[in-house]
Amino acid sequence: MAKAYDYLFKLLLIGDSGVGKTCVLFRFAEDQYNATFISTIGIDFKIRTIELDGKKIKLQIWDTAGQERFRTITTAYYRGAMGILLVYDITSEKSFDSIRNWIRNIEEHASADVERMLIGNKCDMNDRRQVSKERGEKLAIEYGMKCMETSAKLNENIENAFFTLARDIKAKTEKRLNQNRPGSNSQNGTGSNTKLKPKDNGGSKSSFFKMCTIL
Repeated sequence: MAKAYDYLFKLLLIGDSGVGKTCVLFRFAEDQYNATFISTIGIDFKIRTIELDGKKIKLQIWDTAGQERFRTITTAYYRGAMGILLVYDITSEKSFDSIRNWIRNIEEHASADVERMLIGNKCDMNDRRQVSKERGEKLAIEYGMKCMETSAKLNENIENAFFTLARDIKAKTEKRLNQNRPGSNSQNGTGSNTKLKPKDNGGSKSSFFKMCTIL
């Protein structure tokens, strides 16, 4: 019986409330778009399995609440994340300015070698643009990230963003595995948060992760 997947990658979507993180996630995971804004309560996740270079990769994608009151809840999910998409709204200068704060959160709570990507969402609303593409690219270069503008509404660059991030994680994962094989020069046994699971436990969403109390 064929195994369900070769790799399991945990991804995280972070950014201010209202930048479209949930819309990005739903477009990628379910190819759906809902124009009605409903703020995420605490944290949620979706799963999608993709294929890259002949390997099946299960993406567990966590959608975090952007409001300050949920910050202590969501920062716990940085641990173990292998890829993080930092999302801002191209029509909101404030959401772009907040990216530096989100990067500080990553540096404080996430693994030092986590892959990061900067996403400028809502590029379909170019007539209301407050953040130029060049500014986004400049910020990404400053922090050593890739940068992409997306539109969940028009399904523009959504697949490209997730596949690019997954491909970068896969390359890093396989490099680490090769280094740790018997006879390699660097069997240092450093703790990696790469998770290789040959079997799927089933279920795309666990009720265990639903938040119990909202203050």
